[in-house]
Amino acid sequence: MVMKRLILMTVVLAVIFGGIFGWKYHLAGKSAAMMSRPPPPATVASTEVMLESWEPYLAAVGSVVATQYVFITTEVAGQVEKILFESGQSVTAGDVVLQLDDSVDKAELNGLIAQGKLAKLQFDRNAKLIKDRSVSQSEYDRLRSELDIAEATIASKRAVIGKKSIRAPFSGRLGIRDVNIGQYLTPGIHVLSLQALDPVYVDYSLPERHFYRVKIGQKVLVQVQAHPGKMFEGEVTAIDPGVDPGTRTLRARATLDNPQQLLRHGMFTEVKTALPVRDNILTLPRTAITYKPYGASVFLITKENGSSKVQRKPVKTGEVRDGRVEIIEGLNSGDVVVSAGQVKVRNGQQVNIDNSVKLNGRIEGG
Repeated sequence: MVMKRLILMTVVLAVIFGGIFGWKYHLAGKSAAMMSRPPPPATVASTEVMLESWEPYLAAVGSVVATQYVFITTEVAGQVEKILFESGQSVTAGDVVLQLDDSVDKAELNGLIAQGKLAKLQFDRNAKLIKDRSVSQSEYDRLRSELDIAEATIASKRAVIGKKSIRAPFSGRLGIRDVNIGQYLTPGIHVLSLQALDPVYVDYSLPERHFYRVKIGQKVLVQVQAHPGKMFEGEVTAIDPGVDPGTRTLRARATLDNPQQLLRHGMFTEVKTALPVRDNILTLPRTAITYKPYGASVFLITKENGSSKVQRKPVKTGEVRDGRVEIIEGLNSGDVVVSAGQVKVRNGQQVNIDNSVKLNGRIEGG
């Protein structure tokens, strides 16, 4: 009896476990069949490898520098009598911007002129008498010396009076004034700044490896944050003869016309120094390239039995410009690659090409 029950339980367990293993085997076979079935075609956008001509450039940052920039100062002491300018005003070389009180100096000049006239009369009188030897040669020489001293003193006083009319040394734009009427100025004090802003310089630095790629006369393109989207053009006019030993950089200077004075001293600039044009450059949109730690690659689209398939292909990239990437190795002109939808495809998969709608490298609604 016990033996029969044991046999029965064994049969029941065998049936149960056999059913379980049979069902597992069935599911595994079904899953393997599904895995072996090729995935349905994915919808992607495509683009063609293009041949272009590029004007390469060396990118750098720099600063706008006025061609002439000084702080106007006074050479003589005095009290401010007149202010003849407005802050930010444009002036011409020689314009008087500030007048110091010169009334005392003019009065002293009148006295010196009177003394000079007396010295001239005495000298002229003795010049006639010396012909008759009525005066000694030493007296004549003394009067000649006194006349010379009087004339020099007059000239010196006139120069002092002239320096009390403070003038612009060159044409340009004035800064904000820091003086007031009645203020006493001492020699050397900064009165205001003056900048010549047409043309202007742009000073910038490049790594020393570019030393022999930069030449006088090369075109330079400059952008500033104050005028987004606007490009200013100039040319290289000066290059330092050596490299800075501290930074290992080469200093260059470009000159730009600035008739509207949109560029101002001290502005931060993005500088592009143009190099000779390169022809027959293979390019692709940046969205067509997948970047991985081991390198860049694309999905090359090929035709096979009337259908389109993709194949991942490694590429070597170069410069990037305006959303397009230079392809140095891996592709030929006219090759067609996936430009959007790469996340949905894998090697050897069939694809449907739809270039009607693209957004940020993905196909919408496909």
